[in-house]
Amino acid sequence: MIILGIDPGLAILGFGIIEKSEHNLTLIAYGTVTTPQYESTPVRLAMIDQKITDLIAKYNPSVVAVEELFFNTNVTTGIKVAQSRGVVLVSAIKHCGHLYEYTPLQVKMALTGNGRADKKQVQYMVKAILNLDSIPRPDDAADAIAVAICHANTSQFDQREIK
Repeated sequence: MIILGIDPGLAILGFGIIEKSEHNLTLIAYGTVTTPQYESTPVRLAMIDQKITDLIAKYNPSVVAVEELFFNTNVTTGIKVAQSRGVVLVSAIKHCGHLYEYTPLQVKMALTGNGRADKKQVQYMVKAILNLDSIPRPDDAADAIAVAICHANTSQFDQREIK
């Protein structure tokens, strides 16, 4: 099973693609989608839509796992991230058909066993679980890989597919 994990964002969106076989997880690819700040929000959202469509076409994931929005105190940033996330959800359903969503707490629990783990602990577990030489950078990509690992480790118990 190939899993595309996504950490949504408007300026920087992280993605990570892993393959789950019997008892093994393998990192296939990871990176970020960046959109230029000088572009209008609709143009930036269209760029994100195209990149997600391209990733799904290239890697043909079985499922897409997306981190749910953690709303902080910056309302303007939260709205823009929510818009980006909405585009990701639509692209995933249209081009993959199998979509799952996980809260930051669920991702932290799945990787570290602690829902209050900090970012460094989660990143260390991404490195350890995938047997990597170093932590994937930037943070947005490592976060997206963590979402994919969360799905790989919990999907057999999970009934939260969005249809």
